[in-house]
Amino acid sequence: MLSTLVLYAFWWLLSFFIPNRQYWRQLAFGWWTMSFVKLSGMKIEVIGTPPQPPFFLVSNHLSYVDIAALRAVVTGVFVAKREIEDWFLAGRIVRDMGVVFIDRKKRRDIPRAGQQIIERLDSGEGVIVFPEGTSTKGEEVLPFNSSFFEFAAEADFPVSYVAVSYRTPLGEMPASEAVCWWDDTTFLAHMFRLFTVRTYTAVLNFGDQQILNPDRKKLAHELHDKVAESFVPVI
Repeated sequence: MLSTLVLYAFWWLLSFFIPNRQYWRQLAFGWWTMSFVKLSGMKIEVIGTPPQPPFFLVSNHLSYVDIAALRAVVTGVFVAKREIEDWFLAGRIVRDMGVVFIDRKKRRDIPRAGQQIIERLDSGEGVIVFPEGTSTKGEEVLPFNSSFFEFAAEADFPVSYVAVSYRTPLGEMPASEAVCWWDDTTFLAHMFRLFTVRTYTAVLNFGDQQILNPDRKKLAHELHDKVAESFVPVI
């Protein structure tokens, strides 16, 4: 938390003097990622070839840890649920890091978010989304919400995919408890639990092909099946 606040304050002050805000926030986001990876004892195992920006990447969702694990390997911004924008201080920080917010409960908000995603892609950035809509225990990949793919289907934009999993060494707390955040445990309590683990490994299995489909529901179903095929359940 201290690392986050210090890095954000540093970014905020210098942002007034650096003209290329996109490059600067990606650099600051990268610094935050590396600090989280190092402080939490994360190791990263990459299978396949990560996409190069601009890209639209979908992933299963297990924890807030996914953000650092993915951002350590690919350069991009994330799509997040609208409620996060209202979080005290954290909402301001993630908004300034280029996050695209979407209110999935409001149908009219989907085109607006889609336009922002297109703007990020047109400016050369990668965009990462968790279409399950919630984090899980890691037993299976939940169905993907097709609303996330409306713009990709309409624009015939190719979608990349990755399956995320975690493991801890023998003798440590199981990754399903230490890393996955799926129950009623508060954020701070869960982070304390995570930091009691000496080390853990994030396994990122990237697909070897991009998926195209003009039907958003079929696109969501096909991407779900691809991610589920390469997903290793968390134990």
